[in-house]
Amino acid sequence: MPISVAVLKETAGGERRVALDPASANKLAASGFKVLVEAGAGAQAGFSDAQYDQCEVVTDRAAALGQADAWLWVAPPVAADVAAAKDGALGMGQVFAHRDEALVDAFNGRNMTVMAMELVPRITRAQSMDVLSSQATVAGYEAVLRGATLAPKLFPMLTTAAGTLRPASVVVIGAGVAGLQAIATARRLGARVEAYDIRSAAREQVESLGAKMIDTGVNAEGEGGYARELTDEEKQQQADKLAEHLAKADVVISTAALPGRPAPKIITTAMVEGMAPGAVIVDLAAESGGNCELTQPGQSVLHGAVTVDGPLNLASGAARHASEMYARNLLNLMDLFLGEDGGNGSLSFDFEDEVVDGTALTHGGQLVHQRTAEQLGRTTNG
Repeated sequence: MPISVAVLKETAGGERRVALDPASANKLAASGFKVLVEAGAGAQAGFSDAQYDQCEVVTDRAAALGQADAWLWVAPPVAADVAAAKDGALGMGQVFAHRDEALVDAFNGRNMTVMAMELVPRITRAQSMDVLSSQATVAGYEAVLRGATLAPKLFPMLTTAAGTLRPASVVVIGAGVAGLQAIATARRLGARVEAYDIRSAAREQVESLGAKMIDTGVNAEGEGGYARELTDEEKQQQADKLAEHLAKADVVISTAALPGRPAPKIITTAMVEGMAPGAVIVDLAAESGGNCELTQPGQSVLHGAVTVDGPLNLASGAARHASEMYARNLLNLMDLFLGEDGGNGSLSFDFEDEVVDGTALTHGGQLVHQRTAEQLGRTTNG
């Protein structure tokens, strides 16, 4: 029998993406899989049911889950859907288990093997499976557009009959995937861009995009390419230098995040109060608490004359392209579970593979991801 795969309509508030776009879903079906797509699953991303022409479009959500060998999602699923899943099924999607411990128990209650896509190791071999990077690309782009809309200035320099308008000054904090995309987008819009990252290795990438690197004398590159937590002394040194540049900025895009932990507080209330009237902060780290002390996740607030914006799920803003990239990430990882028969074979998991082992959250009714277990104060089965 062919392996059956379920793709459902996302139910999280504001979520417009779909786990498989039509091209990816139809490719999967053509390779022997039975692909079950809930009616309307891709509608908010701009995909019609008719485009899933090689798949089976279904209306009974629970029935699809009950027969699917694999279930693919974008936002963490709700307990009711997990309860309807086939016992022992494969689940693939974002989970963020450290935010919802009960979800781990729900997965284990169905003996699901869950691949939490946010846990994909940051290694060269797994780049094509890295949803955090693919979605951060979209978020960085959307953040700049949001900042440009909220700011009372145009980004490019313009010479008009009414006089010359100076270009906007943009500061991007964090030169990871989202930050680099924000730099590139702001530059395309004509802004003067400065960037700050505590990893000195980011300078070459920043400057290659036409931005100027802010040098605070602090280097804190950690394991896996992530930034490490700063010491109090380093934070103060960073803050003093950064405050000088923020005071001159029209728009600040903040993207600094730590995996599985609250976002570092980089922009203090005092820094905000030292910024120019009309300045805007777009805090991409709002989902994990924000880089600014004044950020309120999901809200745009005014502090004095400075706007502090805390958007959530910006990747959904360009849901079509975000879904296409997300789907490719999923299918590239799924390739590791398939034998020579593809969709007409069976799923198997090689936990000696560092990508499989690093991404697996639950298996056989147990929590198997060590770092998540430590965050939740639990033990693993080895």
